[in-house]
Amino acid sequence: MRDGWIEAVGDVPPAPGDQVIRCDGDLLTAGLVNTHHHLYQWMTRGRAVGCNLFGWLTELYPVWARLSVEDVLAAARVGLAELALTGCTTAADHHYIVPRDAARSVGIRAHIARGSMDLGESRGGLPPDDVVEDLDAVLASTERVIAELHDGERIIVTVAPCSPFTVSPELMRESAALARRHGLRLHTHLAETREEQEDSVARFGRRPVDLLDELGWIEPDVWVAHGVHFDDVEVERLGRTGTGVAHCPSSNARLAAGMCRVTDLEAAGAKVGLGVDGSASNEVGGLFPELRQALYTARQRTGVPESFMPADSLRLATAGGAACLGRDDIGRLEPGARADVVVWPGDDLADVPDPLAGLVLGPDRRARHVFVGGEAVVRDGRLTGGDLRTWREDLARRARRLWP
Repeated sequence: MRDGWIEAVGDVPPAPGDQVIRCDGDLLTAGLVNTHHHLYQWMTRGRAVGCNLFGWLTELYPVWARLSVEDVLAAARVGLAELALTGCTTAADHHYIVPRDAARSVGIRAHIARGSMDLGESRGGLPPDDVVEDLDAVLASTERVIAELHDGERIIVTVAPCSPFTVSPELMRESAALARRHGLRLHTHLAETREEQEDSVARFGRRPVDLLDELGWIEPDVWVAHGVHFDDVEVERLGRTGTGVAHCPSSNARLAAGMCRVTDLEAAGAKVGLGVDGSASNEVGGLFPELRQALYTARQRTGVPESFMPADSLRLATAGGAACLGRDDIGRLEPGARADVVVWPGDDLADVPDPLAGLVLGPDRRARHVFVGGEAVVRDGRLTGGDLRTWREDLARRARRLWP
C-alpha cells in the first residue's frame, strides 16, 4: 500500500523504508462495504422484539423523537466502531448530518444520507406529525448539508427520503431532481414488507416499484434498501435499469419481513450489496455476520445449496456494495484500488482446506487489522481513533434516560 492505494498484490519484496506487517496464517480481503444502516438506532436496541415493521416503527417513532444531537453522535460513534471492528471500511448511513464527526473519529468512509419524512399521520403517513418536516425545509437543509460536508472521498452525501409510506410524491420528485443537479446518488426503503405493498396500493393505486418508477427512482443512480417483495416483472425492471439493492438479511429475519430474491436480482443485472440495517432491528450491529446470514437466507429461499456460495457472500460485501454506492475505487483487493484492506485472524482456520469457506461459514470474528486508505483504523483488534469502552459507557447513560 502506498499513498492510500494498493500498489501490488502477492509476493511483494519490501523496499527500503517500507513498514512490514506480518500476517502469517491470516486472511486478507478488501474492506467490507455496508450499504444500509441507521446509526442512531444504537440508542434503542432490544425494543419491539415481537413486532412487524409497522408495529416496530409505531413503537419506536416517539422514542426517536426524543433523541438529541449528542445522543445521535454517541450512538454513531459506537455503531461505526462496531462496523470497523467487524471489517467494514465504508458505511452508508440513512439519517441526517451528525455521523460525520463520528466517522472522522473512527476513520472509516461514510456515505451519509440526508434522510427526510414529510408525510405525517394527519396526511395519511405512518410517522407522528411531530417527527416529520416541511418539504421546503428538507430541500434547503439538504443543500446546506451537501455544501458543508460532501468531499467526494471520505464523506459522501446521499439524498434519501425515507420510504413511500413516510414521504410525499412531491418530496420524492424534488429530492431526485436535487440529487441529480449535484451528481449525487439516491437512496430509500422499498418493498420491505407486504404491509408496505398494501399501503401503497390503497393510497396510490399501484405497487411501490411502479410508484417509484413514475417518480424517477428506478434508475442506475439509485439503490434501495431491502427489496424483499419484488415480483418477476419488477426484478427484470430493476436489472434492466441497473438499480441497486441493499440486502439486509438479519434485519429482515428479525422483523419477519421475508427473504430478498438476491440470486434472481443479480441474474437480472441488478446491483446487490449487503447492509446491517439499524441496530434496533439487528442488535449485532456488525457487518461480518451478514456474510453468513446472506448465504443461509439465499439457500433457504432457493432450496439449492450451490445457488449461493461463500465467494458470493464476500462479493456482495465488497464489490457488490461498492457498485450500489456508485464506486469502482473500493471493494477490490487489487492494484489501483484504494487501500481499504482487512486482515482477519486465521488461527482457528488452519485445518480448513478452503479458507474462504472457513471465514464465511465459521465463527463470527473481529478483524485483526483494518486499513482505510492505507491508514490503520484497527490495529491488533483495537480501534486507533478512540476508546470504545468509554463510548459504550456514554451511550448506556444516554439510552437509559429513554427507558420506559
